[in-house]
Amino acid sequence: MVEQRGEQSIEALSEKLERLIAAVERLSPAAPPAPDFNAADCFVWQAERQMLQPVQKVNRVEIGLIHGVDRVRDILADNTLRFAQDLPANNVLLWGARGMGKSSLVKAVHADVNRHKAEGKGTDEKARGAALKLVEIHREDIETLPQLMALLKSASYRFILFCDDLSFDHDDTSYKSLKAALDGGVEGRPANVIFYATSNRRHLLPRDMIENERSTAINPSEAVEEKVSLSDRFGLWLGFHKCSQEEYLAMIDGYVRHYGLEADAGALRADALEWATTRGSRSGRVAWQFIQDLAGRLGKRLEE
Repeated sequence: MVEQRGEQSIEALSEKLERLIAAVERLSPAAPPAPDFNAADCFVWQAERQMLQPVQKVNRVEIGLIHGVDRVRDILADNTLRFAQDLPANNVLLWGARGMGKSSLVKAVHADVNRHKAEGKGTDEKARGAALKLVEIHREDIETLPQLMALLKSASYRFILFCDDLSFDHDDTSYKSLKAALDGGVEGRPANVIFYATSNRRHLLPRDMIENERSTAINPSEAVEEKVSLSDRFGLWLGFHKCSQEEYLAMIDGYVRHYGLEADAGALRADALEWATTRGSRSGRVAWQFIQDLAGRLGKRLEE
């Protein structure tokens, strides 16, 4: 009798334990769905949900409309094409003047490489393989880069991880996560992943932060080296500088031809220069803002 009551007690306890486990599982967040890389060529990493959000319509311009950066354009395009063909390629830091098309160039080169692959250009099967994927990670999510890389490394695609306007401020230690993810970890960067970043700072850190490290550290050179070495993880540094007046006007002319905007050449030049003067700078961004204003005045939609 005692033995029977003991067995019933164990069964009751087991049943309660199973109910408790089931209740906890219901409270736990659902596992994120496996990414469908066929859904799009571009994705945005949503760190909180640990998932990739497909982007059907990417905000970008044609590569032929990006003027004044011909040399860095060709270098980036060549590096990206080699990576897409499963050949050695470098992480890239695009740094320099604001509004000169750093992020636009990354997106345009990605589209151009995929267009070449789709058209079957290339000498072997790898050159005509699956589309290259672009994954954007926000600056504030850099610490989740290892999780994102773990998600991508087993996929059959090749990925450009892209972080726009990357920089680090005082007391920000997330740059260490980036260093380890790019080259310094035990596993290193997955073979099917490359990292592109844009920044206004060549070393990704404010100058006064570097100078402060140099002046207060016991060993100044080592303290500075720890922070500056982050940019050394990028094999290519592509500098963007303020454009000349002629380069700025060439951007304007390219947009005018592309969108079929009808305007007197002399008046167009004068208006474009006045626009740049009122803005206090000449850049690709300023040129595009002028074109938007011009198209609005002409009653013309800027559609592809």
